[in-house]
Amino acid sequence: MSKQYDVVIVGAGPAGYVAAIRCAQLGLKVACVDKWIGAEDQPTLGGTCLNVGCIPSKALLESSARYDDISHSFADHGITASGIKLDLAKMMARKDKVVSDLTQGIVSLFKANGVKWLQGAGKLLPNQQVQVTAHGDGAESVLEATHVILAPGSSSVEIGAAPLKDDVIVDSSGALEFTEVPKRLGVIGAGVIGLELGSVWRRLGSEVILLEAQECFLAAADEQISKDALRQFKRQGLDIRLGARVVSCEAGKKGVAVQYQDGKGEHTESVDKIIVAVGRRPNTNGLAADEAGLLLDEWGFVHVDEQCRTNLPSVYAIGDAVRGPMLAHKGSEEGVMVAEVIAGQKAEMNYDTIPSVIYTHPEIAWAGVTEQALKAAGTEYNVGTFPFAASGRARAAGDSAGMVKVIADAKTDRVLGVHIIGAHGSELIAQAVIAMEMGASSEDLAMTVFAHPTLSESVHEAALAVDSRAIHIPGKKKIKNSVVADHLD
Repeated sequence: MSKQYDVVIVGAGPAGYVAAIRCAQLGLKVACVDKWIGAEDQPTLGGTCLNVGCIPSKALLESSARYDDISHSFADHGITASGIKLDLAKMMARKDKVVSDLTQGIVSLFKANGVKWLQGAGKLLPNQQVQVTAHGDGAESVLEATHVILAPGSSSVEIGAAPLKDDVIVDSSGALEFTEVPKRLGVIGAGVIGLELGSVWRRLGSEVILLEAQECFLAAADEQISKDALRQFKRQGLDIRLGARVVSCEAGKKGVAVQYQDGKGEHTESVDKIIVAVGRRPNTNGLAADEAGLLLDEWGFVHVDEQCRTNLPSVYAIGDAVRGPMLAHKGSEEGVMVAEVIAGQKAEMNYDTIPSVIYTHPEIAWAGVTEQALKAAGTEYNVGTFPFAASGRARAAGDSAGMVKVIADAKTDRVLGVHIIGAHGSELIAQAVIAMEMGASSEDLAMTVFAHPTLSESVHEAALAVDSRAIHIPGKKKIKNSVVADHLD
């Protein structure tokens, strides 16, 4: 016997659960099918992000940063501490509590909005039907839907050169569950996940070696920012080796022997544990029955249009399973957009201003285009940069590494990209996103009053620097307005 819903959503990660809540807010009858099994083998909402991704990693990044500060930085503030001890079990318990609180919060939100949570695996069938295979007894049922939203999320990519093994060779999820700090830790991949996890364990005492196959460090980021980041990470003690392709990993009683190749030949390193952080793949295997006819590309992503419609009528796909960056906030906004489209509202999403963040120290954040992309396209542009070293607030905090970089169109002055490396970059980038969404010029930012002393003043100064008008760093004197020039004469 089937059950009828206006919308059935497969997946309850940041894309799926947000879509479910927004659909319910719009008066639709909603069911959300999710197969995630969390702590103590219990079903839980939130997907990868809340359970083994964004949230637990940030909890450990925060805890490890505080441990690192009290161990190395507090003396500069006149604070002397002794007898400092790391209680890793308690740190992990705190991380688990943060996760539990937030996942239970989604349960409450589902109840408050009348969303039906079905615990099991969902599979798309023809004619907007969804088969649900329940946890435990494997009982199958079929849901009838007017609309279906597919939000299956993604999983860590595994590589043949480093097959996962117990708690010795692990993926990103396993790296959040270590019961002791490894003396020597290898990380395959120096992207977002590798850098964040490597930073956690370096702060807690590990010697960390990151093996990155690409010759270019953080190729997606602005080159000026990525070069600064590489210098700062190496200063912190992260051993980042570029152009290093891992050939094999052999786990033994004393750890893991890692063989890799680079421009100088073959090398072997011995480490206690290895984290494999080489990217993620969409969870679309088995998502739809063959007869449903769902169109996937060669990489397993669901083919969608600009409003996330698939090739099937009334079937949508969102989040990590479709084109675009694999970011929780991107998936959530797609969920809102699709819910509003289904409800008959006008809805769209600007993919050009989605912010990217790496939660290391310093944080790296950007939105819009990079300088190298503009050069390659032959676009004329102006650049303004401002170092946090010239920021009074950053100096007072004792955290003045990095900069803000604003790129504006040379003809229209419209802000095309903003790139930040420094403390709280993840928060500051929101100002840039708002500016770009509103079509602001660098002059608009330059004319805005920012509170003093704040880190956000650095965004203001970088915008001023686009026109060589920054106040707190030396620059070229440049007066465009002839009336002002005459008055000054």
